[in-house]
Amino acid sequence: MAFRDLLYGAYGRRLERSLDPSVLPRHVGIILDGNRRWAKAFGAPSAHGHRAGADRVVEFMGWCDDEGIEVVTLYLLSTDNLHRPQSELAPLIEIVEDCVARLAAARRWRIHPVGALELLPAATAQRLRELARATADIGGAVVNVAIGYGGRQEIADAVRSLLREHAVAGTPIEELADGLTVDHIAAHLYTKGQPDPDLVIRTSGEQRLSGFLLWQSAHTELYFCEVLWPDFRKVDFLRALRDYAARERRFGS
Repeated sequence: MAFRDLLYGAYGRRLERSLDPSVLPRHVGIILDGNRRWAKAFGAPSAHGHRAGADRVVEFMGWCDDEGIEVVTLYLLSTDNLHRPQSELAPLIEIVEDCVARLAAARRWRIHPVGALELLPAATAQRLRELARATADIGGAVVNVAIGYGGRQEIADAVRSLLREHAVAGTPIEELADGLTVDHIAAHLYTKGQPDPDLVIRTSGEQRLSGFLLWQSAHTELYFCEVLWPDFRKVDFLRALRDYAARERRFGS
């Protein structure tokens, strides 16, 4: 085992040296998939996999720092997840909340919750807001923690926010409809003011977005890997960056 770790370490360092910082992504999104399957392989309850996955998140953010990634969006809990049995959902929310608290405690990243917080338990939503405020002055990367998140929900919330804004301003609906642009909607997304993701990674072998950053991912490069999230290593991340750097991005085609 130790010899294999040495080999992977040497390979990872060589891979890292080969990356050109000028072509690395500014914003990386990641769908942290495979926690339950990982736990099942050990005959353990799903909470065991979610805890292992949460441990990997803090480590992953350190890898992003090493490569100068400016924005990271972590898909931690979808709106679909909220429909799971309470016996599974309650510990999952607790693990997610603790994971975000650990990121905040590191004092290295700015926490930015993205999602329909009103769908979460009130205490969890309040805690996430507190962690965002507590890290607002940190100069490191922005970490979007997607919790209670769904891409369709985000777009609906953005349109709703836009309509309310113009209702307060007294804009006639016909005038709003005639002048509406994609930029108007983008200005009301959870990630407003941030660059769109350059790269989205999904672990576990599944090859779909599952509602993740639907609006923002129009021109995003997608990378799918077989490894389950708790087993995701830095070398896997570096391979994703290498693959991204080798692509010729074709915006709009």
